[in-house]
Amino acid sequence: MKIKRNAAFKLFTYGKNKDKYQIRLRVTFNSQRIDLGTNCQINFLGAWNTENELVRPGYKGPKGETAAAINDELRKCKDTIDMVFQYYEVNDKIPTPSEVQAAFKERMAGILPKRPEPEKKKREQKPKEPDMFVVFDEFTQKCGEKNAWTIATFEKMSALKADLQNFGPKVKLSELNEDALTRFVGYLRDEKKVFPAKKREKDEEEKAVQVGLNNTTIKKKIEYLTWFLRWARDVGYPVNPAFKTFKPTLKQTQNKVIYLTKEELAQIRDLDLSAAPPAPRLEPIRDIFLFCCLTSLRHSDADNLRKTDVKGDHIEVTTIKTGDSVSIKLNKTAQAILEKYKDIPLTGNRALPSYTNQAMNRSIKDLCQLAGINELIRITTYKGNVRKDEVHPKWELVGTHTGRRTFIVHALSMGISPSVVMKWTGHSDYKAMKPYIDIVDSAKDEAMAKFDTLL
Repeated sequence: MKIKRNAAFKLFTYGKNKDKYQIRLRVTFNSQRIDLGTNCQINFLGAWNTENELVRPGYKGPKGETAAAINDELRKCKDTIDMVFQYYEVNDKIPTPSEVQAAFKERMAGILPKRPEPEKKKREQKPKEPDMFVVFDEFTQKCGEKNAWTIATFEKMSALKADLQNFGPKVKLSELNEDALTRFVGYLRDEKKVFPAKKREKDEEEKAVQVGLNNTTIKKKIEYLTWFLRWARDVGYPVNPAFKTFKPTLKQTQNKVIYLTKEELAQIRDLDLSAAPPAPRLEPIRDIFLFCCLTSLRHSDADNLRKTDVKGDHIEVTTIKTGDSVSIKLNKTAQAILEKYKDIPLTGNRALPSYTNQAMNRSIKDLCQLAGINELIRITTYKGNVRKDEVHPKWELVGTHTGRRTFIVHALSMGISPSVVMKWTGHSDYKAMKPYIDIVDSAKDEAMAKFDTLL
């Protein structure tokens, strides 16, 4: 604390003829003023230098004091008043005028009060910051139970944890500032090793290990990391707040919606599998895939469909991913597929044979390749600011989720309202339907352009 003050010497007349002068120290502070005696006098006005507030050299006082002795005493007065105020500043207190006067007299008399020693503050021991990866495990365990995560979500979180450990094995929650988050993005883009998927055939050449993720994948990982950090902050862990405003620039293109045309669906339906070596495996997988294309079911929901869920001409499903209850009317082809397996005993009273998502994906690609679905499709991705264009035959890009996308595109093309389609698919966000609506609108424009050749 600093006490604003001013101290200056003033002359006061005394004696019968008012021809002698006392030198006093006038102190002004906190809108108050006091005059302090100095025991110094002069007997004529010309001895005083008003500019520097000292006695002129060569002067001798009424008692024979030299100018140097008088000036030393005056300087001592100013030093003393400074020490008085410093004492109160250290003790964080504004003194009263009487306190200043008493302290000044005591110090000028050589009685120096002991300056109280400031209390020694106990060193506050900062609680040890918990290991970030222990907190991460707590997050996955508690949020996983609370929100009924799927195995896929647990796998994504496990992959994120591994990325963070590779990036900084000893990194702390409080250290994830903007600079650290930026370096993490750089690690994902430039250093992370991406191992190839398992070989589909024994004689397939080993694919080289790639380095770095594309921007779309990095964006998803940052979203998952933000989810974790927000949870950790809310439960009281010392999280650096930088994650709230961290928005890295990640150039992206809209994901291309891969779906099958009416002709391509017919090619798969009419495919003769009798001569194909994997025919016993491909036939039920074709049935499951076509059923998804005709009902909008995800693979997980088709695998979970029980015979008791079939209610005549429709099915009633509670989706695994979102927990939505939906009722879907069956067309003739979908009903025929269910009828085929009606009397076949399947594990868990399933309505359709059961395969893992990975096995389904591999076999669906085989089906589409055998059916000659070879249209070349260019996929554009960005890694940092570097654009990468890859051309694939369509069969390479088809998977279990293509069935759901195929249903949505054709339902909208038939003029079915998006709100009705959303009831069948379980979508609650209109934004999720927009890419499909854009495809249908584009197809309508192309079809209308053909009328230009009529006349």
